Amino acid sequence: MREYVCLIVLMPFLFCGCDSNRKALTDMELERIALAHKIELTEAAGGLVLVVGGESITSNEFIERPADLNMRSISPIELFGQIAQSSNLEQFKERSRDRLKDILMSEISNILLYQYARREAGKNVEETLDNAADGELRKFMLDYGGDQVKADEGLEQMGMDRNIFKERQKRAILIQWYVRSKLPEKQPITYRELLGRYDEMKDEFFAKPAMIQFRLIDIQPVKLTVTDPNKDLQQLAVEQANMLLARIEAGEDFGELAKQYSHGDWKTFGGLWRPVRPASLRVPYNILADEAQKIEPSQVAGPIVTRGHVFVMKLEDKQLAGYEPFEKVQDKVQESILLDRQNEVVNRINAKLVEQAELGDTDEFIDFCLEEIYKINRNPSAKLENESVSNRLDGNLAR
Repeated sequence: MREYVCLIVLMPFLFCGCDSNRKALTDMELERIALAHKIELTEAAGGLVLVVGGESITSNEFIERPADLNMRSISPIELFGQIAQSSNLEQFKERSRDRLKDILMSEISNILLYQYARREAGKNVEETLDNAADGELRKFMLDYGGDQVKADEGLEQMGMDRNIFKERQKRAILIQWYVRSKLPEKQPITYRELLGRYDEMKDEFFAKPAMIQFRLIDIQPVKLTVTDPNKDLQQLAVEQANMLLARIEAGEDFGELAKQYSHGDWKTFGGLWRPVRPASLRVPYNILADEAQKIEPSQVAGPIVTRGHVFVMKLEDKQLAGYEPFEKVQDKVQESILLDRQNEVVNRINAKLVEQAELGDTDEFIDFCLEEIYKINRNPSAKLENESVSNRLDGNLAR
């Protein structure tokens, strides 16, 4: 299950307590965000803790919590598992340090951006965020057909419950609104830019594979009952197919005839197959793909003779390979461009963070996390020990 990420275009209209004049983030403002809070490193039972603006990032949570990387959600323990298995500790650190630091910088910048966003959004934003997060939770549950039990199980697999899910949504929504409110107005998205991005995206996101759906009367000669043992079964199957074609042309229902005469798996459904990609049809049914290209929906083809089968096929639907038209997906294309511009702002903030002397403690934190990731992947029982220590710590904090 993917980590749920909010991509909400209407955020600028949700926060009426904010200044409606959009102003791009200046280098000076980025500097203030980066320097706003000193990042401190402290020790806790079983690990280290980075304190960023009053919020804590524990080493255990950091290496176990899924991060969104390249359109998938994966924890650092999983991400670096293969490298850990094939390297000694020093090689592992050298190969993994930069990428793990990028993940940490992203988390730190999200904390700082969230705090700035809350300050700019004003005091009356909580109800709006609650409503938006409730909407995202409903969408998540619809992914499970509205089954709340299964949805809760899905959240648990992601290391969350409903409350944690909603809090993450609220943070994501507010950060996105804040960053987008700082995008320069003098940078409109041109039609040419939209078309260029559509061409970049269409193979991965907007491709429509060829699909066909049909009804099939599948006559299998070896299953025919004959009184004359000298009768050629294949010829008998062809004769039966021609008889059925005449009855269909005379107006009889194809589905009812399939129930009576077909030997195929779908006879009880009137011979109706689910939609399939033509290239996925295997022998002997692959012959149907070529026949489907020769006719249009509602037309009938046959007899189609192949080894061990004689088919009569009615084409129900046919979709040629192609792409969703630009006009239908224009909003998604525009969203992709806006997200890239948003990420440019976040990357500038991350770059500023990296420049700050206050980040010196993060090197020790990263080094410790790398050692833990390596130890857990080389010795899975170490993870159980970490969880035990973490649980004891949580219990002490709760008391």
